[in-house]
Amino acid sequence: MDAATRDRNIATWLGDAPQPVCNATNQLLECIALLRAEQTIYPAQDDILNALAYTPADLVKVVILGQDPYHGPNQAMGLSFSVPATQTKLPPSLRNIYKELKADLGCPVPATGDLTPWAQQGVLLLNTTLTVREHAANSHAKLGWNTLTDYVIERCCQLPQPVVFFGMGPLCPADGRGQARRDRRGQGKQQVLFSLYAPLAAFGKSRHGRTSRFYGVAPLLHCQRVARAKRQQPHRLGRLVS
Repeated sequence: MDAATRDRNIATWLGDAPQPVCNATNQLLECIALLRAEQTIYPAQDDILNALAYTPADLVKVVILGQDPYHGPNQAMGLSFSVPATQTKLPPSLRNIYKELKADLGCPVPATGDLTPWAQQGVLLLNTTLTVREHAANSHAKLGWNTLTDYVIERCCQLPQPVVFFGMGPLCPADGRGQARRDRRGQGKQQVLFSLYAPLAAFGKSRHGRTSRFYGVAPLLHCQRVARAKRQQPHRLGRLVS
């Protein structure tokens, strides 16, 4: 992606954002750049805003919310659940997503873990925390990234086109769920909060009397049905990664 396109896409999110959101984002980017002298941080500095850079606001059809970036070397690339095509060993969460993709839609398992083609076709791959310290999951959760990511989720709920939300991970569902419900009550938009699944909990574990599971609930098939119901082009996720 050339720099002009990248800047133009990010501007669809931040160009008219409230000043506190812009200030917080710029301060965090500067803070992370300085912290790199003391910590190994993922993703690379230029990749932190990749979710916004690859999927402009007017293109969004699906939002996949993750928790925070992968914290191992050569994995995080600024898109939730995505890893570079050169990464031969896929993270467990992405492997589980691919397995459900095959079981749900009958699609072959993609050859790589690079989800950039999804992002380019309207799937906003957003983590609620945009950076992480090496080998320390959730280590940057309290730095303040939620100021930006909450705003992005809110913007998605205000978009004129229907948007299907997938909240994946134990810390992310409340964000999308609350924003989507407030939007539906207050403005009657057609956004749909669709699923709250954690790919790492493939078969589910009991938690507070409830069992969350990922396999067998057919989230991707339902996404196709929702897209059709909203008269959108269905997302053929299995064909977006070669």
